[in-house]
Amino acid sequence: MTFEELKEKAHSLPLKPGVYIMQDVKNTVIYVGKAKALKNRVSQYFQDSAAHTEKTRAMVSQIDHFDVIVADSEFEALVLECSLIKRHQPRYNILLKDDKGYPYVRLTVNESYPRFSLVGKAAEDGARYFGPYGSRHATQALLTALRTALRLPSCGKKFPRDIGKERPCLNFHMGLCDGYCRPEVPRERHQQAIGQAVSLLEGRFKEVEEDLTARMEQAAQALRFEEAAELRDRIRAIQLLGSRQKVVASSLADTDVVGFHRGAARSCFVVLHYVEGDLAAKDMDLMETPMEDGEEEIVSSLVKQYYVGRSRLPRQILLPCELEDEVPVARMLSEEAGRRVHLITPQRGAKMDLIKLANQNAVEEVERATTREERQSKLVEALGRLLGLEQPPRRIESYDISNTGSDDMVASMVVYVNGRPCRRDYRHFKIRDLEGPNDYASMEQVLRRRFRRLLEGDEKFGEIPDLLLIDGGQEHTKVAARVLEELGLDIPAFGMVKDDRHRTRALTAADGREIGIQAIPALFALVGQIQEETHRFAIQFNRKQRTGRVQGSTLDQIPGVGEVRRAQLLKYFKSVKAVRAATPAQLEEAVDKRTARAVYRHFHGDEKSEE
Repeated sequence: MTFEELKEKAHSLPLKPGVYIMQDVKNTVIYVGKAKALKNRVSQYFQDSAAHTEKTRAMVSQIDHFDVIVADSEFEALVLECSLIKRHQPRYNILLKDDKGYPYVRLTVNESYPRFSLVGKAAEDGARYFGPYGSRHATQALLTALRTALRLPSCGKKFPRDIGKERPCLNFHMGLCDGYCRPEVPRERHQQAIGQAVSLLEGRFKEVEEDLTARMEQAAQALRFEEAAELRDRIRAIQLLGSRQKVVASSLADTDVVGFHRGAARSCFVVLHYVEGDLAAKDMDLMETPMEDGEEEIVSSLVKQYYVGRSRLPRQILLPCELEDEVPVARMLSEEAGRRVHLITPQRGAKMDLIKLANQNAVEEVERATTREERQSKLVEALGRLLGLEQPPRRIESYDISNTGSDDMVASMVVYVNGRPCRRDYRHFKIRDLEGPNDYASMEQVLRRRFRRLLEGDEKFGEIPDLLLIDGGQEHTKVAARVLEELGLDIPAFGMVKDDRHRTRALTAADGREIGIQAIPALFALVGQIQEETHRFAIQFNRKQRTGRVQGSTLDQIPGVGEVRRAQLLKYFKSVKAVRAATPAQLEEAVDKRTARAVYRHFHGDEKSEE
């Protein structure tokens, strides 16, 4: 379908809730969304693209056709949306990276030496399945703990085929396995351990614990203290395993705490599981940062993917931010659980402390998984996408004007390469031949001088920037665009617009179009850093100019001391104070003898110096 045909179809949709399914030319589902009113929501995609994010523009450009499913309510639309996202995994939806379905623990009961494994779904293959559980990460940790507690083998040996062929592996010597590869270990011992593992997976911890306790006491009475100690350690491991199993099954969980952190390159979704007030386990998922989506949208999408489809849910879920569709989500989870599931967004107190802990866990996971270079690279890529540039802006030049009157007008050029300051390329400019402060004329002069030197082949200005950032609003940006156009240069330029607190809140194009950056914290911080560095560098040079002018004025009063000799004196002595304290002999090292005597007389009268 053409764009106009898609637009016409969108306008013909009913004002009813439902789900829309965007597909490309290959009939692949690329996006699934829900709407309170299908006509209003879907029509927005086929209006002026200038209002869209880069992600939305990319998605719309791939749409060949779309389908809709009308629902009776927003709640039904939400349930259907979750189901379709899980089924199709559309590329433009925010997705959990490890969303492979809910895992099962599989036991091969038809073998003489049964083994446990983790699988994605149950099958009719004669094996026994436990689950499904909620998290692959937590379920794998449970299975590892189960093997460790009961000292079951985790190696690749096949029994009874490999019994007696090799010496026991390191796990046996570390006390992690009973060494069933040894001929002297009876098969019945392995069967007993498997039976205990099944009891634990079925939740019969007390039964297993009582059995091991009785065996421990018998061993102690028979003075088999080593065996008794081994059984004691196994009982402790099983007691710890009980808490983990409760969390993985999620049947007795009191509270789940959701945390989220959006980093420059990666983001992390964290769920902390609390059982009877104690932190028992953590699930987390790292993903490529969805830079152009708001936190509420991201968290809502991830929460629905994580919880929808589970039969056992916690009594309350603490969220780091309010969800736009919180009411239907809570209803959906409550219906699945068969009881009320509370979604809570705390603002203060103990529950808010739990949110902070979950968020901090997310921060640490992102920091561990992201290198500094990757962070900066992703930020630069995100800035390029946000501004609609064809390539990421590897070299960014930023300009600012500073003045305290017509005598001290200066400008700064600050350079960032790959998101980091490149101080060797910083430049200062003195504003020339202007009567009174004029920021627009000053900016025009600086940019003309900088890019004329580029065109003239000056090596100090020889590298072409990929992006200009101008400290100022639309009018400053117009000046930059005009200068670049007149010089025949195709370099994108944007102004840095400040808020009431003097922080860069947005970027503006020459046509007045503003691009918000506050919704992307890492990018907001980068642009703010560039703006502050440019301002600092300009102020620093302005102060230096004023200091030099004030100091120079004292020397200018001395007969025979002009601009050249004043500069020689200040270069040699560094300050007027040092010039005043110098002897005639010392002064003669900086300037000629006649000038040295004039300077000395000016500060000390006709007194003779000590020879």
